[in-house]
Amino acid sequence: PRRRQRRRAAQACAAASAAAPSTDDVEGGRLIGEGVAGFAKFRRAFWKFVRPHTIRGTILGSGAVTLRAVLENPAALADVSSLLPRAALGVLCLLCGNGYIVGINQIYDVEVDKVNKPFLPVAAGELSKGAAWALCVALAAGGLALAATQFGPEITRLYAFGLALGTVYSVPPFHFKRFPVLAFMIIATVRGFLLNFGVYSAARAAMGLSFQWSPTITFSTCFVTCFATIIAISKDLPDIEGDRLEGIKTFAVQLGAARLSYVAAGMLLALYGTAAALPYAMGASVFHGWMTTFHLAVAGLIAAATANLATAKWSQPAIKRFYAFVWSIFYAEYFALPFFAPL
Repeated sequence: PRRRQRRRAAQACAAASAAAPSTDDVEGGRLIGEGVAGFAKFRRAFWKFVRPHTIRGTILGSGAVTLRAVLENPAALADVSSLLPRAALGVLCLLCGNGYIVGINQIYDVEVDKVNKPFLPVAAGELSKGAAWALCVALAAGGLALAATQFGPEITRLYAFGLALGTVYSVPPFHFKRFPVLAFMIIATVRGFLLNFGVYSAARAAMGLSFQWSPTITFSTCFVTCFATIIAISKDLPDIEGDRLEGIKTFAVQLGAARLSYVAAGMLLALYGTAAALPYAMGASVFHGWMTTFHLAVAGLIAAATANLATAKWSQPAIKRFYAFVWSIFYAEYFALPFFAPL
């Protein structure tokens, strides 16, 4: 019996040893866990680094303009299998440029962002400046490579021009964001004219067509360029405190939150009022009548949002809600854009 007990004990010890993980296994599992956690942390930081609200605007804008180009030339749908990959590469190219422009701004605005936007990854220490620089270089180089290999010299030149404008906006000794008028012109050019003209031109080229202005794209380019100017004005509303500390004399710092919000709202109402009048001024053969209803409805929302901001006495949370609202109606315009005019 004793021998049997000793044999059983030895077998149990051997089984336990076989089941227990080795030191190497434990260390390997720990390293894998740390790697997965590190990647997840980097992914979250990268997503904040590329500013999701600007990504949504870029995707919606390029998608709406491309859809309109296709709707105007339905014969292109017969070859949709070849158009879709080109369209996807075009969006990726635009997102690379978008990421570079917002990224380079964070590198040079890190001290201001610690006050105004402490959640941004460079300001929060979630991304080092070295990592941010590496991402910016990769995004710019990748975008330029895609433009050059997929969309020809004209689009590549427009793309490079957009990157250059984004650079002088943020980088010393230029740092044009310090000068309100120059800052507005750069933002309006990149997000308004270059995006609409460039995407429409690339879409038509992909369908084998030369560039030709259409009423919808003419309207879109003018409307979005004006809207981008208003975004450029209102984007400084949440940043007054940090800009004042850094000596950056934006319109928001000079005018104050109350007056600037009324200026932005007034410009929005004028823009939407003009858009609402176009079907009457140009006729139903150019723009559908429902375009008037749409823009008048949004104008009502603008008036309500401005009144809510005043009721909240321009508190920081209310200012942020107002700025988010401005972006939301910007997105809504692109959703409706492809269907404003008859085909």
